[in-house]
Amino acid sequence: MTIEQIYTGCLAQGAYYIESKGEVAIIDPLREIKPYLNRAKQDDAKIKYIFETHFHADFVSGHITLAKATEAPIIFGPNANPTFDAIIAKDGQEFKLGDVTIVALHTPGHTMESTTYLLRDKNGKDHAIFSGDTLFLGDVGRPDLAQKMGELTEKDLAGFLFDSLREKIMPLSDDVIVYPAHGAGSACGKNMMKETVDTLGNQKEMNYALRSDMTKEEFIEEVTDGLLPPPQYFPDNVKMNKEGYDDIDDVLKRGTQALSPKAFEAAANETGAIVLDVRHQDDFAKGHIPRSIFIGLDGSFAPWVGALIADVKQPILLVAPEGREEEAVTRLSRVGFDNTLGYLKGGFEAWKTSAFDYDVVSTISAETFEEILSEDKVPTFDVRKESEYKSEHIIDAHNTPLDFINNYLAEFPEQQQFYVHCAGGYRSMIAASILKSRGIHNLIDVQGGFKAIRETNIPVSDFVCPTTL
Repeated sequence: MTIEQIYTGCLAQGAYYIESKGEVAIIDPLREIKPYLNRAKQDDAKIKYIFETHFHADFVSGHITLAKATEAPIIFGPNANPTFDAIIAKDGQEFKLGDVTIVALHTPGHTMESTTYLLRDKNGKDHAIFSGDTLFLGDVGRPDLAQKMGELTEKDLAGFLFDSLREKIMPLSDDVIVYPAHGAGSACGKNMMKETVDTLGNQKEMNYALRSDMTKEEFIEEVTDGLLPPPQYFPDNVKMNKEGYDDIDDVLKRGTQALSPKAFEAAANETGAIVLDVRHQDDFAKGHIPRSIFIGLDGSFAPWVGALIADVKQPILLVAPEGREEEAVTRLSRVGFDNTLGYLKGGFEAWKTSAFDYDVVSTISAETFEEILSEDKVPTFDVRKESEYKSEHIIDAHNTPLDFINNYLAEFPEQQQFYVHCAGGYRSMIAASILKSRGIHNLIDVQGGFKAIRETNIPVSDFVCPTTL
């Protein structure tokens, strides 16, 4: 038996490859399916099943494309209602895979169709669970994504989740391995661990949601406390996972059309496309197409696209580092943004040499910022998450989290120069690009963010451990 976690850091997502006696099961595949096909070919094995733990909201799964390529059935748990052919497993239903068995355990709460898959070895011993968004390491799935107006509340779902954990998962042996669908950085939970594999016994010891003496009322209160609004693109991804989507090859063909600067400008004007610049933040600061939005490939690219652009049907034109255009289109498609219309041939340098107008972002070092603050009190905006800000921040800085930057536009000075920073420089450059696209140009970005600021003598608040907030 082989179990391989195929982890994608950008989405903090784990897909799983399980092989026994030449038969393969894939759990929660990403949209591009070649890695799974290649892995099975390497093992001289055949993909027999495609398991989905639930209808994902944060990414578009590759289940439909993979099923077409392999003729393997797609399997969901009870209550699932896809518009395509699938096996809707019953609670406790078993699926043989070589010498091992995969058992569907219906674990509603994150969503009503959420299902955990229990893997039993050739001797019938419980070996591992693939817990989807039901159980994370250090946390559980948020219970507010599957509400139906007038039918279920987040407290109802949290109650179902409590029962699922106590009745289906916690009775399992402590040595059972937990393979979750997500790790730290995912918007599907609140406080996940950075690790991506653990034992159930360790989770029973340290996961707040698995306390043995916890009442259902306590669980509901703690699980629902502090939930931020989910990203706006989540419902669109659920719809695509339920109803289908364009083939990834068609999306790549459309999105990787090379456009000259003149054709690129014409396409932007004709289609209303967002110009998305995915280079490094330092390169964007030195020069970029006016009103373009920066979200760099070398950060949490896809989740920020989903959170800030929101509409998956929005036309997009790319400015990318040479050789990374297909990567950008692929990663956009992972979160349902399939309407990429092409990229700027020759990159930003081609735009610049074609004598088109371009813009820059003013930046300063943390040391220079320290000198400015020592002479005058200037407006400073911290675009980190509220929890990061509460943990430690510059005295008198305003907290305007990037996730909801559009809600704070009225707070930025119209004429007075102001300063923005995040933790390391990535998010503040995104914020700067959004503000500039809204006509707010009187800003300066602090390079290196709060990490660099802490190396100076700029006054900051007393540190509060985030786990105590």
